[in-house]
Amino acid sequence: MNSNLSTLDAAVFGVYILGIIALGIYASRKGSSTKRDYFLAGDKLPWWMIGGSIIAANISSHQLVGVMGVAYNRGFVAMVTEWGAILIGFNALLWVFLPFYLRNGFYTMPEFLQKRFGEGARTIYSVLVLLTYIFVEISAVLYLGALSLQSLLGIPMVTSVLILAITTGLYTIAGGLRAVIWTEMVQLGVLILGMFALSYTTIDAAGGFSAVLETTKDWKLMMPANDPDFPWTMYLGGLLCISIFYNATNQFIVQRTLAAKNEWHARMGIIFGDYLKFLLPLLIIFPALVAPKLFPDLDKPDLLFATLVENLLPSGLVGLVMAGLIAAVMSHLSGAINSCTTILTMDVYLPYIKPDSTEKQSVSFGRIAGVVIIVLGIICTGLLTLYSEKPVFIYLMNAYGYFTPGIAAMFLLGILWKRTTHAGAMAAGLLTIPLSLAIEYGLPGMPFFNRTGIVFWACMLCCVCVSLLTKPKPEAELTGLIWTRDSLSLPANERDQQKGMRNPFIWWAIITVVVLYFYIKYA
Repeated sequence: MNSNLSTLDAAVFGVYILGIIALGIYASRKGSSTKRDYFLAGDKLPWWMIGGSIIAANISSHQLVGVMGVAYNRGFVAMVTEWGAILIGFNALLWVFLPFYLRNGFYTMPEFLQKRFGEGARTIYSVLVLLTYIFVEISAVLYLGALSLQSLLGIPMVTSVLILAITTGLYTIAGGLRAVIWTEMVQLGVLILGMFALSYTTIDAAGGFSAVLETTKDWKLMMPANDPDFPWTMYLGGLLCISIFYNATNQFIVQRTLAAKNEWHARMGIIFGDYLKFLLPLLIIFPALVAPKLFPDLDKPDLLFATLVENLLPSGLVGLVMAGLIAAVMSHLSGAINSCTTILTMDVYLPYIKPDSTEKQSVSFGRIAGVVIIVLGIICTGLLTLYSEKPVFIYLMNAYGYFTPGIAAMFLLGILWKRTTHAGAMAAGLLTIPLSLAIEYGLPGMPFFNRTGIVFWACMLCCVCVSLLTKPKPEAELTGLIWTRDSLSLPANERDQQKGMRNPFIWWAIITVVVLYFYIKYA
């Protein structure tokens, strides 16, 4: 191993790794004997832990490494997937879906589909989302984290992947969501410190914040329709579809809100996440915008993170930033593993394999499933080593487009239109992958966001047509499952919590206006 870490860096990095493992193991001993405790942390999470853990899980190596590479290669437009989540996905979760998830006491997203439609829709979602987690989430996070470790420390890719997967798996499998949340909060702090150090050092080397201001003349959030990666037409379907899936119907994100103390804490947690989602990407993108002044000819944009760390940071800060990277990798990876085990246990094992299993048997199966998921993720990571012509983050968005249109259609129509039938939802889910592959094969030059948008609206249309031709559920069976204006309000017993500045709407309105200002200014 050809390490570039000084003794001080190695000490900082080592203390972090040992500390996070110790914290995870400690958290795993705080009670995980029941399903509710293991998979939903006993329904005890306050708003700040919900929002912090959502972003800690969301900001991973594909943001630190991937988005930084996109920003270096394409500029400020890299921000659209981050801020787009505030305007689209998190709003859908906050104002449309959240009340139904919480008031029905669901463990998983497939449970909602089971109650709204039936077993078939639940199974389709479970299969599609597990494929997404294994092939997109886990494998990409491991790949990008290992890529940086190889570049900075000389650790071979295979060894890096194994270290990251096994280390994270230890406390995730042992402690469930509680261990995930506890470690994520520490990891979020380390991530912020590390990225602030890297951002400050890079901007200072490029000439100070004036160098960032110079780039504002080139900031664009709306690109031409023929742009190969970010056409403005993506807002008509592709980005809408992916953002709603990822932030509003995705077990990986939503599971944290299901573990809230109550609905007020869940709503405030999502809004707190909006603020973090606005600020943290700036720490990632600002250094990438000025990096061309320092390193104008990088062959591989995904190596920008490692290049900045290796060439600009002084001793001590290298260890901190590397700890921040590993924090991002481990928090995202632990969340993905936990979500997979929750779905496999609650939506496969209990309904189909052993419905009469005890609490202890269910938790044991979840732990075994976690081991299997980690092994599959390691194997799938090898597929990404073949993908190098563009930043890997583009690959991720492209891959989401294969799996997500049908899921988004099933959830949106299921909650907004009472006439949606089980057959319609099934048709939308089954159409997703074949139609995506057909369009990519027939029109290989089409931007993936446009392809995703076309498939999304095709799935919506298919669901509507099939629903109109099939018999809907009786209205009596849809009580509490269809959106109404009452869904915007907190339950009556919680409304006293939102008086004055504790009203979630006030804080939501502030961050929404700020993001819209940037979109209008840099359209």
